[in-house]
Amino acid sequence: MKYLTTLLNIQYPIIQGGMGNISSAQLTAAISEAGGLGTIGCGTSSVEEVAEKIKAVKEMTTKPFAVNIPLTVTEDVIGMMKLVIKEQVPIVSLSAGNPAPYIAKLHEVGIKVIVVVASVKHAMKAERAGADILVAEGFEAAGINSSLELTTFTLIPQIVKAVNVPVVAAGGIGDGSGLAAAMMLGASGCQMGTRFIATEEAPFHENYKKKIIQGDDLSTMILGRPHGKVRRVITVPYTQTVLAEQENDSVEQYLAKTSETQHVLGAIEGDFENGFINGGQVVGLIDRIPTVKALIEQMMKDLEAQVSKIHQQLFK
Repeated sequence: MKYLTTLLNIQYPIIQGGMGNISSAQLTAAISEAGGLGTIGCGTSSVEEVAEKIKAVKEMTTKPFAVNIPLTVTEDVIGMMKLVIKEQVPIVSLSAGNPAPYIAKLHEVGIKVIVVVASVKHAMKAERAGADILVAEGFEAAGINSSLELTTFTLIPQIVKAVNVPVVAAGGIGDGSGLAAAMMLGASGCQMGTRFIATEEAPFHENYKKKIIQGDDLSTMILGRPHGKVRRVITVPYTQTVLAEQENDSVEQYLAKTSETQHVLGAIEGDFENGFINGGQVVGLIDRIPTVKALIEQMMKDLEAQVSKIHQQLFK
């Protein structure tokens, strides 16, 4: 098995999660420049909007980056596939749907494919379909999640045991200790979303960043369980209203209340009365807003320190 960093041609085994419509070329480029893998999220954006972000990333970095296409969310999946092929995007991340119809076509033009999974069954199917890398995402993670609600640290070792491709841990990781723990369970690296929101380069509203760094272990909540549409968000007035109403809402009403429009209101405009902000359970570990470069370098130092500490405890 090749190392994750070798497969992706990156320096550090750290991947940015897709952030839907609030995805930022500035943040994506900063992560790639710092040695990780920056990712543009498509969300419900148009092909033209994503094309502009790809163009902007290419102007800011020559290093590899990815595009995340959530298959049951993105309105024009075929258009997005044509776009990433035309723009020679080196890595594509597929989530929220069946990746099998697309992997071979992406491989034909040399694009590496990451598939986000939430169970051993899905991981095995994705590997059979040709996925180069699997991201195993536990329900600690921010945003749209699997209704299976399996935790990252129970999911990782089971998937690692079942497949022969690199597995990346997602959900609940925001520092070098978390990365070390995931790698001890067999992961080849980590994917992070919430931690990258609270960085200097992330062009999101200060209210959003403050909510993250002021958060604790009880600062997030789950929406959508009655409809099988699980989403982890940070608790704000708007999400409390959605929670109170979701039992009586139809699926369509619930989805309208948790659309990308409300996401943008919360994340970009900082309006928590009319919009929401995604956030993973890792918010309780985040207490500062560093540069992306400083964050990644500190994570790698902490990873090395944790591995050394474990070695000393075992062989002292």
